[in-house]
Amino acid sequence: MSNSTVVRVCMGPGGIAAGGKGVLDEFEKCLSEKNIQASVRENCSSHQVGCLGLCARDVLVEVHTNGAKTTYQYIKPDMVERIVTEHISGGQPVSEWLVDDAFSAFYKKQVKVVLSDVGKVDPEDIDAYVAAGGYESAREALTAGSPRDVIDEVKSSGLRGRGGAGFPTGLKWELGRAATGDIKYIICNADEGDPGAFMDRAVIEGNPHSVVEGMIIGAYAIGASKGYVYIRAEYPLAVERLKLALHQATDRGFLGKGIFGTSMDFDIEIKLGAGAFVCGEETALIASIEGQRGMPRPKPPFPVNKGLWQRPTVINNVETLANIPYIIRNGCAWYASYGTEKSKGTKVFALTGKIRNPGLIEVPMGITLREIIYEIGGGIENDKNLKAVQTGGPSGGCIPASMLDLNVDYDSLARAGSIVGSGGMIVLDEDDCMVNMAKYFVHFTQTESCGKCVPCRVGTKRLLEILTRITKGEGRTGDIELLERLSAGIKTASLCGLGQTAPNPVLSNIRYFRDEFIAHVRDKKCPAKVCREMLSYRIIEKFCRGCGACLRACPGGAITGEKKKPHVIDPGKCIRCGACFDVCKFKSVEKE
Repeated sequence: MSNSTVVRVCMGPGGIAAGGKGVLDEFEKCLSEKNIQASVRENCSSHQVGCLGLCARDVLVEVHTNGAKTTYQYIKPDMVERIVTEHISGGQPVSEWLVDDAFSAFYKKQVKVVLSDVGKVDPEDIDAYVAAGGYESAREALTAGSPRDVIDEVKSSGLRGRGGAGFPTGLKWELGRAATGDIKYIICNADEGDPGAFMDRAVIEGNPHSVVEGMIIGAYAIGASKGYVYIRAEYPLAVERLKLALHQATDRGFLGKGIFGTSMDFDIEIKLGAGAFVCGEETALIASIEGQRGMPRPKPPFPVNKGLWQRPTVINNVETLANIPYIIRNGCAWYASYGTEKSKGTKVFALTGKIRNPGLIEVPMGITLREIIYEIGGGIENDKNLKAVQTGGPSGGCIPASMLDLNVDYDSLARAGSIVGSGGMIVLDEDDCMVNMAKYFVHFTQTESCGKCVPCRVGTKRLLEILTRITKGEGRTGDIELLERLSAGIKTASLCGLGQTAPNPVLSNIRYFRDEFIAHVRDKKCPAKVCREMLSYRIIEKFCRGCGACLRACPGGAITGEKKKPHVIDPGKCIRCGACFDVCKFKSVEKE
C-alpha cells in the first residue's frame, strides 16, 4: 500500500444530501482501523451536484493512487469497507461500483476554467489554493503591472459579465477607473435567485479563494479600497466557507493594509441578503447594502459613477470575478481562444429538468444545445421527446426542439428570444405544458416584483391573471394577442431589468408554441395533459381488473364499482386530482 493514495469524498450540498458525511466518516474510520496510510479529503464542492458536477451519481468518491484516478458512484457508508479492502489495500478497484461511460461523456466536451480547481483544492484550506497557483495572479498584478495593464488584459480577453446582461468586464473596469472619486467600491453580486440555478453557489462553496482573488485584482484595477460580497443567507455553506476564506486571506496579508507588500489597502465585507430576487439588480442590491429596502432606482446615473453611498462602484457577479485569476495567470489570448468572436471564454451552466445527467457543467461559448443536452446531458430521461430548453431563468425564454443546433452564446440566444442569463438551463419534455411554464415564471417574477413601478407591479399581475384563466379552461378569444400587447408594454415601461425581462417566457412560448396556446383558449384542451382544470378521467372497462386501488385513493368519492368488476368515475364528483391515474397498475385510467 503506497502512502500516495488520496480519497476524495464529495461533500457539497448534493453529496451531503446523499449521505456524503457518513461516507467520509466511514472512510476515516476504516483507514484508521486498518492502519492504512491514505488521506481522506472533502472534495471542493457545489450545490446539489457534488464536486464532480454530476449530481445524479452522488455520493461520488475519487480514489487517487500513484497518479491514477478511479471514480465511484452512488456510494453509501456500508460500501466503504470493501473499497478500502479491495482497492486501497489490495489494489483491485471494485468494478461494479465504478462510473460508467456516461460519466466520461459528461465531461468530454466540457472546458474547465472557473471550475478548474473545484474538486481539486480544499475550499477550507488556503494552502491548497496557493499550492495550485492561487493568489499569484493578484501578486503579479499588484507588483509587476499597472491598473491599466490589468484592464487591458481583461479587455483583450473578451470576458463579458456572467450575471446576465453580458456587459464587457474590461470596459466596466475602465469606466470605474476613470470615474471621479477618492473612495471607490467593488461588489461581488452573489445574490443568485433564478429557479434551478446554482452556479455561483457552486463556485463559492468549491473555491471561494478564486472569488476573493478576483476581487483583489478588480479593486486594484479600478482603485477601490473596500469590497463587499452580497450573498443570500439561504447559502449557509457558501457563507461559512467565504468567511473562512476572508479570514485566511487576511492572516496571509492578502487582504488588509499593504497587501502583497505594496501600498494598496483593501478589505472585503460580507453582506447577507434576505433572498429577494430583485436584489440581483445592481441598484436594488446597493440599496440593500446601504440598509434600505431593496428597490431599484432609475439609471443614469450608473453605479460606476454613483453607486454605493454615491461613490463610484463596480459590480461583478461571482463567475465573472472567478474568471479573473485564470485570465491573468494564463493570458488574454489563452482565454479568448475559447468561445466565439463576440462571446469569448467558457460559461458555467446548471443543467436541470428532464435530463438523464443533471448537474453543473462548464462549456465553451458557442457550443450547441444539441451537444449539451444529448452528449453532455445524456439525452431526455425515460426516452421522452425533447420539447424545449429554458435558458436564462425567469428573464429568459424557451428554445424549441427544432432549434437544437442553435449556438449557446449571447447573440444567438438573444436573436432566438432568450438570454444566457446567469446560467440556468432547464430541459423540458413532451409532458410539459408551455402555457403552464409561462405561468410558472410569471408567477415567480410577479411575486418577486418590488412594486415600485406600475408596469411591473400591475402588468405582471395582469399577465398572471390571464395565464391562470387560460390554464383553467376559461380562456377568451383575443387573450393571446392581449398577452403579447401587455408584454410589450411591460418590457418598454418597467423601471428595472426584472420588469423589462419578466414577459420574456410568455413571448418566447407564444412565438414557438402558439398552437398550444390556441388549444387552451379555443379548444379548452391542454395537449400536454398538465393543466388540472382542463382534464377529465375515465376508466377503460376492458383494462380494469376491479382491484379497488383507484376507489380507495379517490378523495372525492367519485369512483364506484364492485370488487373484480370494472369501476366507473362520476365526472360530476371528480375533482381532477389524478390520484386514480397515479395508483392504477393496469393503465386502465385514461387522462384526457
